[in-house]
Amino acid sequence: MKRWSLVVCLLLLGALIGTAITGSLLQGQAPAVPVFPRELASYRDVVKKVLPAVVSIEARQTSKPKQMRGTKPPIDEQALPEEFRRFFKELPAMPEEGGGQPQTGFGSGFIVDPKGVILTNFHVVDGADQVEVQLKDGRKFLSKDVKVDSKTDLAIVRIEAKEGLPFLELGDSSAMEIGDRVLAVGAPFGLTGSVTAGIISAKGRSLNVNLYEDFLQTDAAINPGNSGGPLVNLEGKVIGINAAIKSRSGGFQGVGMAISSNMARNVMEQLERNGVVRRGYLGVQIKDIADADLATKLGLKDPHGALVTQVFENSPAGKAGLQDGDVIVSLNNKQVKDGKDLQGVVASLPIGQPIDLTVVRDGKEKALKVTIEEQPQKFGSARVPTPRSSKEERDAVSVGKVGVEVTELTPELANSLGFKENAHGVVVTNVERDSLAAQAGLKRGMMVTKVDRKPVSSSAQFKEMVEAGSLQQGLLLQVQSPQGGTGFLVLKSAS
Repeated sequence: MKRWSLVVCLLLLGALIGTAITGSLLQGQAPAVPVFPRELASYRDVVKKVLPAVVSIEARQTSKPKQMRGTKPPIDEQALPEEFRRFFKELPAMPEEGGGQPQTGFGSGFIVDPKGVILTNFHVVDGADQVEVQLKDGRKFLSKDVKVDSKTDLAIVRIEAKEGLPFLELGDSSAMEIGDRVLAVGAPFGLTGSVTAGIISAKGRSLNVNLYEDFLQTDAAINPGNSGGPLVNLEGKVIGINAAIKSRSGGFQGVGMAISSNMARNVMEQLERNGVVRRGYLGVQIKDIADADLATKLGLKDPHGALVTQVFENSPAGKAGLQDGDVIVSLNNKQVKDGKDLQGVVASLPIGQPIDLTVVRDGKEKALKVTIEEQPQKFGSARVPTPRSSKEERDAVSVGKVGVEVTELTPELANSLGFKENAHGVVVTNVERDSLAAQAGLKRGMMVTKVDRKPVSSSAQFKEMVEAGSLQQGLLLQVQSPQGGTGFLVLKSAS
């Protein structure tokens, strides 16, 4: 009986609904259509708000001819040697026809202050002694007032207008979530006022093309010419500055990168106020510890902290007693997650402020006090030389057990590769593909200075130490680059 009662109730409910719909149709009324938020159907309102404040920028080198940089080209990390990715720069824009013509670069930007302050990318205006700014309404302005920060790839341009200009507000990039919808605005391929739509695909990305990075990844189409333009949320607030694309074809492939607005805000304010960006300076070269085996060998309970690979001379770190191989695990009693975390915190510290560092050295914690200094303007602009071959390589000793060949570091070879005269160790001359050495990260041109913290002075000694060691437990190798930077690798077999 209960079942039949339920069936009857459902039939009566269906009849009532049908009667209501039929009644509406008979009275000339269509069933109600679900109402969707307007932004799902059109972005017209936010676009109307944003476009007037977006500008196109033509950067000119009018004095001495010089290669000009236009929009950042496609970035293909896999096609670049690992050690050069950080310093990868865009190719120069083609000069105009005619030997005497000024060379130009082209990109985008947006007004952030009604008095005429424009935010854009450093690589859009790099090398220019004059820029032309064009607004959506056709007005053009010439300016020589350009302030840049190459370490974040950001710049500001000031123009003089007789009346207030339309401007955009910087939003909170940290409030954006993966999946949030965004619009990219700019002048791709010179097509000014172009708008593309997409979502936030990832946060906190790093391409190792700038010293300081915090990229939002988006699938909104970004192409050459979009550089410097805004990435906005649906409120019309700027949450990113379009800066780069990752592509194998040379065009948009769904992976665009925008500098986060929270990083840009601090840089922009300092450029407006001081003309330069002042940052705290520790004076070390660092590396993340992502490998559990390496963490264990360094005496860490878990892979966190920043591994010091080089301490620069006369730096705050050097004066405080930091050493190559130290792992910075906390700063002012706050845990250091990784190198990026340490880099960001140190850069924001007040100049002249003493800080407490905790490092792990040879498996033991050690407390140090460091006084932060101002970061040199040229810090981070060094280039890595390419190792050259030498006749000494024919005397290489093969360690077939791990698939590597090494040779003695003679004064001639040290000079050829760029090592210091007093350097000690053996130089890697060949690494077999898919070998244990290759899997550990050893590369041709590296110098191995220690095996399990014991100094290496000859090729024969290196071979003996590796063959006598336990590959099951792993061997800790200390390696060095020609610039003096120290790294740590673990040679370990899978079984």
